Amino acid sequence: MPVKPSKRIHIGIGGWTFAPWRGSFYPKGLPQRQELQYASGKLNSIEINGTYYGSQKPESFAKWHDETPEDFVFALKGPRFATNRRVLAEAGESIERFFDSGVLLLGDKLGPINWQFVPTKKFDPEDFESFLGLLPKSIEGREVRHAVEVRHESFVCEEFITLARKYEVAVVLAADSDYPQIHGNTAPFVYARIMGTVETEPNGYSGDDLDRWAQHAKAWQAGNPVAIPEIFPDTHAKASKGRDVFLYVISGFKERNPNAGMELIKRVVSG
Repeated sequence: MPVKPSKRIHIGIGGWTFAPWRGSFYPKGLPQRQELQYASGKLNSIEINGTYYGSQKPESFAKWHDETPEDFVFALKGPRFATNRRVLAEAGESIERFFDSGVLLLGDKLGPINWQFVPTKKFDPEDFESFLGLLPKSIEGREVRHAVEVRHESFVCEEFITLARKYEVAVVLAADSDYPQIHGNTAPFVYARIMGTVETEPNGYSGDDLDRWAQHAKAWQAGNPVAIPEIFPDTHAKASKGRDVFLYVISGFKERNPNAGMELIKRVVSG
């Protein structure tokens, strides 16, 4: 009997409320209140975007926990009030308020927090390290994983990767986009957002592209090299034992994103 990998691949989409999915992804006539339950039965993770724009109620986190399968995982976008500021070192209160909002009610379904920065935000080594130092590694005994999504060319430097590695923060790979392609082994997990779905493909991506992303996910999971070049690799790092993978189909032609996610899961599961 094959040994089940200790690391998991989580594949999903951004959010679950999107009108064009009704009647295409969601069955016609499905009540809106049942959309999360339906989506979580087809995918194994969702990135919540609403937490970026404002605080959610504790009751919402508890409800999301209860409506999804036992092995489901949510990634959360960190609040913009923490990242969209001139001095990141002053984000402590916003970060603390976010974690006090009921996030931990997700329990074991709490995945990584994606701290997304605007494209105009430049890399300031001292200030950015101050921000990373504000991110809690655990709360009430529960591990908290963090990822940063940076979108300015100034982050394409060894000093940034070294900082991310020091704090074990993942660097989000904003793949198939016009943003800088920053890929580095800086954390015990991988966080990728693929943004290349198109209207002309029923599943968002061609079969070859879906195969390619499924292969990347499995290679990351197993700790094997991936075709995507890693910038400023750690030459002293020990051989990887594999990493958890969080891969979200985001942006692009959004109507096709659920199909792309389901097709990727099929490919990962089938081997």
